[in-house]
Amino acid sequence: MELNNLTPAKGAVKKQKRIARGQGSGHGGTSTRGHKGAKSRSGYSKKIGFEGGQMPLQRRVPKFGFKNINRVEYKAINLASIQMLSETKGITDFNLDVFRDNGLISNNDLVKVLGHGELKAKVSISAHGFSAKAIELIEANGGNYTKI
Repeated sequence: MELNNLTPAKGAVKKQKRIARGQGSGHGGTSTRGHKGAKSRSGYSKKIGFEGGQMPLQRRVPKFGFKNINRVEYKAINLASIQMLSETKGITDFNLDVFRDNGLISNNDLVKVLGHGELKAKVSISAHGFSAKAIELIEANGGNYTKI
């Protein structure tokens, strides 16, 4: 073995493509970018959804739907939840603070009481809204409701 016979291990050395180092490199001139066009320019980056000048898909498909800016979003609380709280914690007077303390609503939520479930306890509830069935069930048990 002599110095002129030494070679690196097989697969250890990769031939790198040296771009833009003159015509002798085989990658001079246009530097493998082809002639003209956006992709040949420096600073080129394809925008998301770009389809080569064709109208992009997100602009071709029709838009639909409507979002009412005056919509009032309520947090729904069912009578079943109120009955459960009444049984477990012995609460008969329900207001926003009680709902908040028991984790049913967040700070700025508007509350609407819905009539899902049974109500056996006589309770008084104050909330921002009530469904017709909820009012019927509350009054049937001798309770009362207050709209805020």
